[in-house]
Amino acid sequence: MANQKKRFKQKREKPEFEQKLLDLARVTRVVKGGRRFSFRATVVIGNKNGKVGLGVAKGADVSVAINKAVADAKKNLVNIARVDSSISFEVREKFGAARVMIKPAKEGKGIVAGGAMRAVIEFSGIRDITAKSFGCSNKINVAKATIKALGMLEGKSFEPAKNVNAQKEVVAGKEGDKKETDK
Repeated sequence: MANQKKRFKQKREKPEFEQKLLDLARVTRVVKGGRRFSFRATVVIGNKNGKVGLGVAKGADVSVAINKAVADAKKNLVNIARVDSSISFEVREKFGAARVMIKPAKEGKGIVAGGAMRAVIEFSGIRDITAKSFGCSNKINVAKATIKALGMLEGKSFEPAKNVNAQKEVVAGKEGDKKETDK
């Protein structure tokens, strides 16, 4: 009878976004009766095709905190402008005490970044990039600064100077003021 039952293999659908747990911390709140423990999860999600998000949430249990963080990350998705497998121009951004610098790289170079920056860049779908973080090493602030920097690429359009060969001449004005004029 057991052989007659057919077991169908259910195909699991591929999730819309891939996710990575950046940080999991046990946080404590001191109250009158003692200490209350909860968990804070930091999650990065992305579709590796130009959308990435960061979520931070607390919960009484680890799985609850992670699920809340994923839901928060879905609310905070950012579109990333890419050029082939890299970005169009260098960006520097700051969030809190964390400062990041992101530069485009030649095809085949790979992702030269570490820690939280690497996770955010991988899930955004960028394959060739050079990045460096300065200041603090706080994972949440570094990830937020990276997302802020990558988000700047969407709004800005980089245009080179119209007349590159034009020479500038410095002219001294009144009271030692300097003015630049095209020659």
